Order: sequence, then C-alpha cells, then structure tokens
Amino acid sequence: MFLGTHAPRLDDKGRLVLPAKFRDGLAAGLVMTKGQERSVVVWPAAEFATYAERLNEASRSDAAVRAYVRVLFSGAFDEIPDKQGRITVPQSLREYAGLDRDVMVVGNGTTIEIWDSNAWSSYLAGQEDAFSTLSEEVVPGV
Repeated sequence: MFLGTHAPRLDDKGRLVLPAKFRDGLAAGLVMTKGQERSVVVWPAAEFATYAERLNEASRSDAAVRAYVRVLFSGAFDEIPDKQGRITVPQSLREYAGLDRDVMVVGNGTTIEIWDSNAWSSYLAGQEDAFSTLSEEVVPGV
C-alpha cells in the first residue's frame, strides 16, 4: 500500500527518485499514465494489468467508456525503476500535469500520483475542509 506525501524533484532529464518506501512495490515494473485533476498516476504493472482487464469488460458502445479508455491507454508508459529507484516521467506526461522541478509524490492506496507542487497545494487546500466535515458515507459500502 502506498501512503504519505513526498517532495522529490525532477532532474533536467525528467527523472524522479521514487521515495524509498515505494520502491519495493514498483520494483517489478510500473505503468504511468494521465490521472484525474491533471496528475500523473503510477500503477504497479500487475495492478494496471488487472485494471485494464476490468476496463476491457466495459461496453465499448458507450462513448464515455471509449473516450476514457483511449486517453488512458494512449498516454500510458511502462518502465522498470533503475538501481537508484529512478523513473523517467515522459515529456508528454510532464506537460499534461504541468510538472517542472518541484513535484509531490502522493500515496493513494494501490497507486501513486505525481503532482506539480503548487497544483497539489491548491487541490489539498480545496479538499481538506470538506474532508474534515464529512459526516456521511462517501464511498458506498465502505
């Protein structure tokens, strides 16, 4: 499980050193793709394969499903971290998420999200008040 928020930096080649506590979970390979709210989502390769199987079961006659699947898969890149725990965030994903040098790597349970630092701060500021006052079930059944 990926937990916590970390503040590494992208180097000039778009490489990011993964937080040490995330490396074991991604050592066998990962998939990066476009995430919601203009973030980059990082999946362990096996988790992404399971998610892809579920998506392939969805009805392709639904235009929203087709659009989501196209964007998700067309922006996906697979990679294996190097011995120093670095990954290269492709230029197209850096542009999509507005990533420059200062980034936030956010644990999100079974995935990781990479955010521009300012975008993450703004997003979190807008969500924390609502989170702190929740008094009813948000996720059905949980």
